[in-house]
Amino acid sequence: MAIGLDVETPPEPENPEEYDYETCPFYGELPVRGQILEGQVVSTDMDKTVVVEREYDVTVPKYDRQMKRRSRVPAHVPGVLEQLSVGDTVKIAETRPLSKTKSHVVVEVTQEATAEDVAELTGEAEPDPQLSAEDLSAESDEDDEEGDE
Repeated sequence: MAIGLDVETPPEPENPEEYDYETCPFYGELPVRGQILEGQVVSTDMDKTVVVEREYDVTVPKYDRQMKRRSRVPAHVPGVLEQLSVGDTVKIAETRPLSKTKSHVVVEVTQEATAEDVAELTGEAEPDPQLSAEDLSAESDEDDEEGDE
């Protein structure tokens, strides 16, 4: 409750001398204000930044129906939060502009991603659960030997 939101405060940074307190809402000087959004992490390619996609419904009065829309919001990840992965559900809060595109910061990880979520978002087929890592490496070795002949 340190930042004015009902979120759990993460543990203090391990290296206080090297920690970036300027962009931390928990132990630094970054004020949190405005909107609080919840969405799913779809990209972790940038350093200290994730892209959060949220889905919401919009009413179309002409047809008296609901239509789904999506928006992608870049958000800063403070150093005290554990490493995020694609598929995690996070809560982000609005802050002052941190860069040209970033005006939000991750304040809480509400749900960790499962293997099925990651496979669905990345488009990769997940490995067969009955095969062990040794079986998979043995299959790749056999494929390499066939290619050499």
